[in-house]
Amino acid sequence: MLKYGLLINYDFCTGCQTCAVACQQEHDYPAGKCGIKITEYVYEAVKKPVAIDYMPFLTELCDLCASRFKTGEDPACVKHCQSFCMKFGELDKLVKDMEFDSRSVLFTPR
Repeated sequence: MLKYGLLINYDFCTGCQTCAVACQQEHDYPAGKCGIKITEYVYEAVKKPVAIDYMPFLTELCDLCASRFKTGEDPACVKHCQSFCMKFGELDKLVKDMEFDSRSVLFTPR
């Protein structure tokens, strides 16, 4: 049986929250609940005085949009990601893609 996951390259995440909004709308979650959370990290950088990274993390509510998957669609967060930093697919393929993404995180559902 194939396992699926979500690969996020956080080098390109802009923190726009579109993935979180798409998730809330897809699942009709109330305010404050979501399947994805974006955390902002501010730190001193080598080439810049300040750098900001945005890190999307899946929460316990995320099921990778199982109902969308059944109809052949990508999860709502992937479909609506404006920076195209999210990929959904088979774990073995995503692991290979990680070789080319310098700063990425692979998530799998529970």
